[in-house]
Amino acid sequence: MTTTADAALRSNPAARTHEVTNQPPPLVGHDVADDAVLLEGVRREGAEWYVEDLHRLGRLAGSEQVQRWADEANRYEPVLRTHDRYGNRIDEVDFHPSYHALMDVAISEGLGGAPWADPRPGAHVARAAGFMVWSSAEQGHGCPVSMTYAVVPALRSAPELAALYEPLLTSRTYDSGLRAPASKRGLLAGMGMTEKQGGTDVRANTTVATEQPDGTWRLRGHKWFTSAPMNDLFLVLAQAPGGLSCFLVPRVLPDGSRNTFRIQRLKDKLGNRSNASSEPEFDDTVAWPVGPQGHGVRTIIDMVTMTRLDCILGSASGIRAALAQAAHHVRHRSVFGARLIDQPLMRNVIADLGLESEAATTLALRIAGATDRAQRGDAGERAFLRLATAVGKYWVCKRQPAAVAEALECLGGNGYDEASGMPRLYREAPLNGLWEGSGNVNALDVLRALSREPESMEAFGAEIEAAAGADARLDAAWRQLRGELVLTEDAAVRARRLVERMALVLQGSLLVRHAPAAVADAFCASRLASDQGLAFGTLAPATDLAAIIDRVPGAAG
Repeated sequence: MTTTADAALRSNPAARTHEVTNQPPPLVGHDVADDAVLLEGVRREGAEWYVEDLHRLGRLAGSEQVQRWADEANRYEPVLRTHDRYGNRIDEVDFHPSYHALMDVAISEGLGGAPWADPRPGAHVARAAGFMVWSSAEQGHGCPVSMTYAVVPALRSAPELAALYEPLLTSRTYDSGLRAPASKRGLLAGMGMTEKQGGTDVRANTTVATEQPDGTWRLRGHKWFTSAPMNDLFLVLAQAPGGLSCFLVPRVLPDGSRNTFRIQRLKDKLGNRSNASSEPEFDDTVAWPVGPQGHGVRTIIDMVTMTRLDCILGSASGIRAALAQAAHHVRHRSVFGARLIDQPLMRNVIADLGLESEAATTLALRIAGATDRAQRGDAGERAFLRLATAVGKYWVCKRQPAAVAEALECLGGNGYDEASGMPRLYREAPLNGLWEGSGNVNALDVLRALSREPESMEAFGAEIEAAAGADARLDAAWRQLRGELVLTEDAAVRARRLVERMALVLQGSLLVRHAPAAVADAFCASRLASDQGLAFGTLAPATDLAAIIDRVPGAAG
């Protein structure tokens, strides 16, 4: 029996209900590193020799296969196995094979500890750019990669331990599984700082360290948020007779026996699902001291500083990844008879997000360049890093959630669908603002540096003044900021506002010197001269939107 509906479909094929039209194609098979802002920064900061490899990694990151790995690593979350089938305590975490595939690429591409063994100038810049490109595919596995990179300078406080483990921490071989460290081809590292009663206040830690006759120590206590528990080595803070101290804790002892590392549970987190975060308990756990007694914070801060750099890189990458998805969507989607990218208000939104992303990427790579030069003995760059890292950590990480939310909205309801990948980017967005110190912690760290390390402010000021006279709005903002940098009794109350202005003026200085005139002009008008609303997409009508959008990946036109 033929119905009226059947006849209508035969006579008008366009009426078929499941014919898909006006949907963008999947954003796959592209080069994530095909990004003018990123490539300019890599060359400017001294790693032009890495560009070819960066493109190769970018094509892999943009492939359909890697996008599948990213989805599977988050969809099939890590599983804790506290005991084996016979009842023996093993405290192991199982990961989906896609997680291991992501880790294998990251380590083999030198995104872990490899730069510390690379004598080439720009090695840390190359690693930073690679980290940004690769983590745009999936951010959770970046945690163990980042900690492995960051542990090396801290471990050097114990030269004998560094001599033993550094060659394996800088290896480009991903060797998963718990075995005696010296028997492996490559090692991963982590850290255990916070406890449930103290959090950021690590001096309130109650984990106790007791020295043994053989020169080792024994730890007893409970850590609250230790990520990547299947890593091989951990720097851990514990109370020794001489005060809070830093110790190296291996998961497996040199003789091949398991160290006591009882994983009480895995955290049920908002995002970062591919990465296991745990609560380990130490009970007569064997450890070796790293640095002098009582210098625990001073020792581990070298690791924290490097992971803060990766927070900046990761947030800049997350902003860029969300922007690329939004730009791709609006370039292909039509509404009211025209492509979204040609609609005036949407152009304003994409351009404004492009400004945010360019400022974040430029600042992140500037800090990576300073890191590279500081490691090679540049005292001025080391002084600049002291403030720039804390300022960048505060601001770029603070901007990621807002930018990703706006990019998600560009996709409309499609952006709220898990299949788009945008919800995962959104859940990841707040993480870097929390990891290695919340916004308040970093803002107060800036105040400490201003009051105790005047050379850092001199270096920070010199960086901004390198653009003196190039833009009147930047000059005015810097004059006003200099007056606010004189700390008063209420400095802690206004610390966030102060650090925000420091970040914006620093970004403005970098863009005025290094970005196209249209980009620098729009940034100074909207971020420094207050000619902007509080939402994205409120750039002034005279802004050269086309010039900004041309620098957004996938949004030309």
